[in-house]
Order: sequence, then C-alpha cells, then structure tokens
Amino acid sequence: MKTICILSGTDRPGSVALKVASYIKPLYEAQGVEARVVSLEDFPLDEVAGGKYGKNLPRVDAFRNQVIDADGIVMVIPEYNGSFPGILKLFIDHLPFPDAFWKKPIAFIGEAAGAFGALRAVEQMQMVCGYRNAHVYPERVFLQRVSSIFDEEEGIRDETVSKLLRDQIEGFVQFVSQVEELQSA
Repeated sequence: MKTICILSGTDRPGSVALKVASYIKPLYEAQGVEARVVSLEDFPLDEVAGGKYGKNLPRVDAFRNQVIDADGIVMVIPEYNGSFPGILKLFIDHLPFPDAFWKKPIAFIGEAAGAFGALRAVEQMQMVCGYRNAHVYPERVFLQRVSSIFDEEEGIRDETVSKLLRDQIEGFVQFVSQVEELQSA
C-alpha cells in the first residue's frame, strides 16, 4: 500500500494548514493509500537551535523519517510575508541532501487569506523541491480567501475549488504509482 505524507508547512498552533491537512487525509485514504499528517508544529526546534547541521539528532531523524519514508508528499503551505514559513525551510535544511526528495513525487496546496491563495509561497517551494530533484506534480490547488471557502467540518465550500482538490488527490495517487513504476523499470 502506498503511503502519502501530508505535511502541514507551519508551526503556528491551530493553523489552517493543519486543518486542511487533516481534512484531506480521509480523502486520500478513500483512494486506497495510507495517509499520515505530519505537522511542523511538532518539529523538534530545540534540537536544531544553534545550527547543529551534520550532528546526530535522533529526534530530528525520527521526525523527518515520517516524511522521507513516504511514497509521496503533499505539502500544505500557508503564505507568510509573501513566501512560505521559515520553519518549512529549516525543516528542509535538516533533510539529507540530495536523498530526501530525490525523485520523490510532491504535490502542493497553498492556502492564504488573500486573493492568490499562496501562489508565491507554492512557486518558491516548487523551486526548492525541483532543486532537490523531486518529481513535482503539476496540478496545484490554491485556497484563496481560505476562511471564506474552507471549514474544517464542511470542507471546501466552493464547488470549483472542491473539484480541483478532488482531481488533485486522484491524480496525485496515480502519479505516485506511475513514478514508482518508471523507477523500477
């Protein structure tokens, strides 16, 4: 069974990103994959304070392995100050290079209070993941004015955005399988 890691890309308590990640988890499971939500709220910051790059950090290793060991990653990214959250960059900085994203299928969901739904944040993260040699899934979903279109109980209230999200989920599961088939051929 394929495993999809849904990464909530912020450490902000009670974040919309985490609510979106939790909302889509059962939608992925309905596609016949194991889905797990990993929140950067739980990233062991105290372990990395002071730039402990290259050191033996067992709690960081255990945390990052939840992401690395997945067959595919969905990043739910809020927009902070025209970019993605710093904790997401710090997390990526503590992933093994280049192995962590090497040929790993990655999809993106942006969420923001503004009209562009974290477009800049997602595009910037796509560049980072491309640099790390990930297989970037081309169908992105942007939840603009997220508080008016998303409720953690009801889900996506905008039918067009809801369809885009469902299409992304179905397509990404297929993409993960296709990438695996190509790599094992």
